[in-house]
Amino acid sequence: MPIKNLSEIDLEKGEILLVDKPLRWTSFDVVNKIKYTLKKQTGIKKFKIGHAGTLDPLASGLLIVCIGKYTKEIPTIQTQNKQYIGTFTVGATTLSYDLEKQPENFLPYQHLTKTDIEKAKNQLCGDLQQIPPDFSAVKIQGKRAFNLARQGKEIKIAPKPITIYRFDTPSIELPRIDFSIECSKGTYIRAIARDFGQLLGCGAYLSALRRTQIGNFSIDDAFDFTPLINTDRQKDEHKRKKDFEL
Repeated sequence: MPIKNLSEIDLEKGEILLVDKPLRWTSFDVVNKIKYTLKKQTGIKKFKIGHAGTLDPLASGLLIVCIGKYTKEIPTIQTQNKQYIGTFTVGATTLSYDLEKQPENFLPYQHLTKTDIEKAKNQLCGDLQQIPPDFSAVKIQGKRAFNLARQGKEIKIAPKPITIYRFDTPSIELPRIDFSIECSKGTYIRAIARDFGQLLGCGAYLSALRRTQIGNFSIDDAFDFTPLINTDRQKDEHKRKKDFEL
């Protein structure tokens, strides 16, 4: 049975916890919050915990957190295929390929047909050599690419082999194109947005993303992280009231 409450976790036994990561939280924020909560609940100060594959702050969905002896499973889980749903917006680009940066380079997109979209989509299926985004955690001479990019430095990242097993577009309402993708490890959906826009000739960026599956692990079985966020909000509201009263 999937864990639905952190109080069910046995730290000595360990656990694989499926988390529905909220928008704008980093993967490390989620892990740190769970770690803090478990320490407070159990009184145990030291135990192993880590996530099995980063999910960007501007994405929501399935994040796998391994606890105790199950941290040994992280490398295996990271190799599993991933499934995502989301939206590409065509007719512009951003420096980060998503909404971390403002859209620019606006171009007409109204001429696009379903045939154009199908042709571009088909070219992005199968085995590919993908160049990761400049705003990514890829290391270049020991430094993270996103740090170099934010410093305005020129970056050259070598392409990485990936596989796109499935690329569907269930809804097209230009400039929005909703998608569903199944891909191999190491795939950057933001980079697919970049390449998709280049093939269409009008640019594109990732405007929404949700991870729904990793291997056989599904978002349907994920732990609801919202109560932990609401607890923080309640504490902040209580503190503001006390400060006001003073």
